[in-house]
Amino acid sequence: MKSYLYAAGIILQFFTIVPLHRTLPMERAERKAVLHLLPLLGIAKGCIYAGAFWMLLEWSPFSVLSAAFLVWLLPIALTGGLHLDGWMDWADAHFSFRDKEKRLAILKDPHMGAFGVLALVLLLAAKFLFIYETVRAGSGYTYSIVLIPFFAQALTGLLLQYVPPAKEEGLAAFFQQGRSASLPFVYGCFFLIAVLVYTLHPMFWVMAGASWIYFIWIKGTMKKEFGGMTGDLLGASQEGAELLLWMIVWLSVSFGME
Repeated sequence: MKSYLYAAGIILQFFTIVPLHRTLPMERAERKAVLHLLPLLGIAKGCIYAGAFWMLLEWSPFSVLSAAFLVWLLPIALTGGLHLDGWMDWADAHFSFRDKEKRLAILKDPHMGAFGVLALVLLLAAKFLFIYETVRAGSGYTYSIVLIPFFAQALTGLLLQYVPPAKEEGLAAFFQQGRSASLPFVYGCFFLIAVLVYTLHPMFWVMAGASWIYFIWIKGTMKKEFGGMTGDLLGASQEGAELLLWMIVWLSVSFGME
């Protein structure tokens, strides 16, 4: 149990901007616990996003545009834009159409290329569009918003578990040392709880199916294009997952589903 308490602190240190000025043990037990707790991080983030979404719509004097901007800004503020750098690096590497070694070298290059900048603009613009349309539709979509970071963070854990590292150093390789045979059972328990909560919510099943398809696709793409997982690719995959799930909510709004 103590390793899980340490893991919660490690998650706050590595994946949020919450100040936790304490040196924590990071042995294999703590890394294993970090992987187990990633869906719980998603639930916590989802509750924060959904709570802000609901309060801005029901209790604030802000316009729809202002509320949408604040909801759009909240994940960036909470995480410090942690994964956006990985998204840009992935775009530069992917659209270089080079071999695996060259793509890995591009990921390590601190300079930003045109494809990275374009990908960032498109990501942020598309996400703002999806959020704006959802905010305009009203608070009936609050429960769906909780699922977005839940599935995205669970996908992060599954990728760390099932995709081999492309290199032996880096953040992804560090946390992959916490892979364990118990992770599928733990994630299955999280999923079962979500099923019990959302069993009559059709959006849950659509988002779950889309997340699984995305996992299969991104897993194969990482192996084919990069030879495995890196920290940048992990961040890019999470940004992509959240964008996909926001798009599903937006499509639900457009077609009048809840």
